[in-house]
Amino acid sequence: MQKKPIFVTRPALPPLSEFMEKVAAIWATGVITNNGPLHQELERKLEEYLGVEHLSLFSNGTLALLAALRALDITGEVITTPYSFVATAHAVAWSGLTPVFVDTVPGGFNIDPTKIEEAITERTSAILPVHCYGYPCDVEAIAAIARKRSLKVIYDAAHAFAVSHDGQSVLNFGDLSVLSFHATKVFNTFEGGAIVSPNAEMKARIDSIKNFGFQDEVTVLEVGFNGKMSEINAAMGLLQLNRIDEYIEGRRRVWNIYSEALEGVPGIEVPRVPNLSTHNYSYYPILIGDKYPETRDELYERLKTEGVFARRYFYPLITDLNPYRERLQDRTFVHAGDAASRVLCLPLYPDLASEDQARVVEAIRKVM
Repeated sequence: MQKKPIFVTRPALPPLSEFMEKVAAIWATGVITNNGPLHQELERKLEEYLGVEHLSLFSNGTLALLAALRALDITGEVITTPYSFVATAHAVAWSGLTPVFVDTVPGGFNIDPTKIEEAITERTSAILPVHCYGYPCDVEAIAAIARKRSLKVIYDAAHAFAVSHDGQSVLNFGDLSVLSFHATKVFNTFEGGAIVSPNAEMKARIDSIKNFGFQDEVTVLEVGFNGKMSEINAAMGLLQLNRIDEYIEGRRRVWNIYSEALEGVPGIEVPRVPNLSTHNYSYYPILIGDKYPETRDELYERLKTEGVFARRYFYPLITDLNPYRERLQDRTFVHAGDAASRVLCLPLYPDLASEDQARVVEAIRKVM
């Protein structure tokens, strides 16, 4: 008999009855978009929950990245990481800018600040690091480089919802931080995103950019686009926010069971909760080493035959994909390449059943 599939993630969903109550309220007002009451409420509540002062909602995280680059008037070259989802680099390229890729830290997943410094040229105007898997970048080192070289910093914080660093939200570092609320994320609005700004003036500009550049009914300040979040998506977000602590606790439970079950398995390197941080347990990335009887790809394929759909986040590197390979002129990324060749993200979501998680663990351990 075919086994029930276990996917790498599954969106957390509120009770349908609660969602339909929100939908009925939308029908009652007749307001379905354009900064409606639920949109405004979600912005306020997210600011309070996340510990940030100015947040702008978007219809997705990619448009939020595009708006962030536009809002800071970024030109020329942007230094970023090859170890990320391709949207990070796409936003740079779509903006008419040149992505300059540098390696990740040895033994980790985030951009290496020492490599950032080496890659700066007279054309560099910004750094676009990624808090990969919700692990905060070395924000202090990046800030020091940015100050020294007069560069802007935009954090791709798609994985970093509710993550703190050294006692404050990681979203408060850099000039702007960009969130994704895609269905696969810790907090989702079906599709969605946001930008965290340092002041009201920057938020006003970002809000204008996502609304075609309008200042008022008859004044268009600049070339913008339509990046607004709808009331339906905001309704979903408000319901998700009511349960987000419960969702993160569920993820923590699953994370801890994996760690206890896989710790000490030869050739399996389990992830650690970062020091000085409040983690959100958004992913469970293991690294497959030489002492494991199978390669990462052999394990990946075998798990699929057993109905377990883990993912090789992030393989291949962005720099190995067609739109970016030709730009690199044989540059290599030793540490990012090593991670990409060995990483496997295991199924993780708040309501992952214990028997399903046991199936995942058993499938990994049984070849030992």
